Amino acid sequence: MKMRRNFVHHRQRGFTLLELLLVLGILGLVTGAVFSQMGVAQQRMTTEGVKLDDFQEARDFVDQFFRDINQIGDPNTRIADTTSLLWSPALTVQTSYNYASPYINDNRFGIGLVKIDNAQLRFEGSVNGVGTVQSVIYAVNGSGSCTLCLQRSQVDKIAADPLTGQATNWGTEVNDAVSTVIFKYFLTDGTQVTTLPVDYTTLAGAQTLANVKTIQINLTIRNPKVMDQKTGQPIESTFEGEVSLNNCSMAAVGAYTQGMSCN
Repeated sequence: MKMRRNFVHHRQRGFTLLELLLVLGILGLVTGAVFSQMGVAQQRMTTEGVKLDDFQEARDFVDQFFRDINQIGDPNTRIADTTSLLWSPALTVQTSYNYASPYINDNRFGIGLVKIDNAQLRFEGSVNGVGTVQSVIYAVNGSGSCTLCLQRSQVDKIAADPLTGQATNWGTEVNDAVSTVIFKYFLTDGTQVTTLPVDYTTLAGAQTLANVKTIQINLTIRNPKVMDQKTGQPIESTFEGEVSLNNCSMAAVGAYTQGMSCN
């Protein structure tokens, strides 16, 4: 007697080509989305890194500005006996401006503020900390060769007119400045000086300089080489600051002094 065995064959069903293609398509979409987000994140990190570098550059420049401003007008005639005959060489005397100190041209004294403007600030003081008076200028395109730069010049003062007789030596700078309205000036009563430029070559100008109490700086730089992924525009960094002066101006003296002038 033969035994008959019945074998049940189970059909083993695999993935069809269509299903495989569908899975691969979904996987490709997911992978593409992940890599796309990684790319955006990388670009964002690069942008933020550039913004941080630009901000640090502006901050370092403004810190230098604040240090310089704290030395405005130092030393000046308040700490010297100008009647003494022992000066060697003799004191340099000017007679062009009867409302200013006779010694504004002498290289041993710092007149203080020389000229103020939206895009330029000129002053004298011992910014190197050793008593030597320097002529210092902060200006947009001061050298004439860097249209979008805020530049700084510092030279030892010579015995000559503080505005027209001093040399320049342009060095430290911040590139890609957006606006030429960098500086704002406020008097002792809080009034903003809106009619600019001002210098000591007129009585009204000298009195204004002697009355300046506060200087504000607003520096915005735009880096055209890196685009912000959110706005599609070149990235910008802004730094703002304010400094109060111990304004011992030699621009206006005697009956012409007013406000903060220590004379």
